[in-house]
Amino acid sequence: MESKRKPFLIKLAVTAVLTAMASVLMYYEIPLPFMPPFLKFDFSEVPVVIGSFAIGPIWGVVIELLKNLIHLPMTQTAGIGEMSNFITGSIYAVTAGLIYNKFHSKPGIILSTSVATIVLALAGIPLNAFVTLPLYASVLGFTTEAIVGMSQAVNPLITDKWSLIMWGFVPFNLIKGIIVGVITFLVSLPLSRPLRAIRRKAGLKT
Repeated sequence: MESKRKPFLIKLAVTAVLTAMASVLMYYEIPLPFMPPFLKFDFSEVPVVIGSFAIGPIWGVVIELLKNLIHLPMTQTAGIGEMSNFITGSIYAVTAGLIYNKFHSKPGIILSTSVATIVLALAGIPLNAFVTLPLYASVLGFTTEAIVGMSQAVNPLITDKWSLIMWGFVPFNLIKGIIVGVITFLVSLPLSRPLRAIRRKAGLKT
């Protein structure tokens, strides 16, 4: 019984530490050039992806969920931003984690985060078109036209809903995925041995 509990306790401990890191990083938002002003980048996905690598994709989703729940009381979007962040972050972390589980190497990190970036950008298209933007309109009263007008001030290529998605959300998700991937790679290099040790103690293949 003790041997079965130990991997679970290891996963809980890693989840707690990485959730704390992700929650703090989520507050440090950075606006990106030519991006709509409501789209801001933060580094909170890095601990999530590290967690997905270390203890598995499902736990990456748990970390993603917890950091957004912690951030929820301070929401300025009635929880819509946190919901979107949870969905997109989970897509990235699960994709990267599943591929990394097959390739535990430096090229594996590059491959996993590169594929995750593409999947994130593609998945963000229907998510923003049919979920996020309609919710902003119905819950907060921010019509798509108002959001387009706000975005057009920083990017003249944005003129309607679909150009907002193609020249706003898609590039943002691509940039976000690339930055998270690069930082995850750099962080994983000195942590390669601890990561393997954690995976072994958590009952995962190394």
